[in-house]
Amino acid sequence: MVDLEGQYLKIKDEIDLAIQEVINASAFINGIPVESFGNELAQYLDVKYVIPCANGTDALQIAYMALGLKPNDEILMPVFNYVASSEAAALLGLKSVFVDVWEDSFNINENLIQKKITTATKAIVVVHLFGQSANIEPIIKIAQQFGLKVIEDNAQSLGSDYKFSTGVRKKTGTMGDINIHSFFPTKNLGCFGDGGAISTNDPVLAHRAKMISSHGQGQKYSYELIGCNSRLDTLQAAILRVKLRYMKNYLQCRKEAGQYYNEKLQDNQKIITPRENEWTYHSFNQYIIRVKSRDRIKDSLKKDGVPTMIYYPSPLHLQKAYLYLGYSVGDFPVAERLCQEVLALPIHTEMTREQQDYIVTSLNQSLDTL
Repeated sequence: MVDLEGQYLKIKDEIDLAIQEVINASAFINGIPVESFGNELAQYLDVKYVIPCANGTDALQIAYMALGLKPNDEILMPVFNYVASSEAAALLGLKSVFVDVWEDSFNINENLIQKKITTATKAIVVVHLFGQSANIEPIIKIAQQFGLKVIEDNAQSLGSDYKFSTGVRKKTGTMGDINIHSFFPTKNLGCFGDGGAISTNDPVLAHRAKMISSHGQGQKYSYELIGCNSRLDTLQAAILRVKLRYMKNYLQCRKEAGQYYNEKLQDNQKIITPRENEWTYHSFNQYIIRVKSRDRIKDSLKKDGVPTMIYYPSPLHLQKAYLYLGYSVGDFPVAERLCQEVLALPIHTEMTREQQDYIVTSLNQSLDTL
């Protein structure tokens, strides 16, 4: 599905030097590269503050805590999604309120949000899934109307952007009140382990997030807030600094690979290829097709040596851990249907056209048997 070794080998000398410099300095926790990476990522995103942390899930929990959300507060979020946004909410005693998604973009359906708002609603989590921005402009307007906070989950879409109706463009992960990012190795910007960050333009939220990520300390041994221990490792920060310099190239490679798939698969009526909405730059963190008899196609591709993944096999409201929320089969028909049809094909920065041609040929042959 990815070629992390190939990506590393292209910049091996720079990565190895960055790692060696950390070892030489022996500042393995909160070393200079951590602050430097935060500043450089803030510059890349064109946002005022970036607070590095241990991973994207921690970033969500820290964001919720920084906003001052309390037990039983409700947070709206897409039901077709990775578990992290609802998991972090549950750990804090918050209530996840699920919203169905668009079948073409897989992102939250902004037209369904308002009917979910109650007096207990405090925030909306906008997940930019698979590399494409959700339609965030109307969501921001709804949030302003009802006094809600917006949290962007940008774990899968770093480098994507959004075009407002005015023509203004902003990068995903910069438009909410507080936003999160993940640097899991397969992300658009991935480290060699776990890593995450929080971004915001609000100095108060930035200050709170930074304290919370460091045990709630304003200064050493002075605990102003209940916090946690969530630090970006210095080695990972050093690696991310190098890779951030190659983001433009990484995104271009993903974009070209995604468009090549689209071109080669557009005439096959048995699949639905990803739609690129006019308001966003799709960075193709994943390339997701929709197909009937999905599991049969997956097995057929496996026989040809083509790896695939299913993102996601079940919507959150039907997962055992979240049955306590009281949802049932049929409550979110689009998400439930997507979970029967979605299939991720390999896509990464090192893909060759020969690899993609082989995958497309195998897929077409598999589809011919339907």
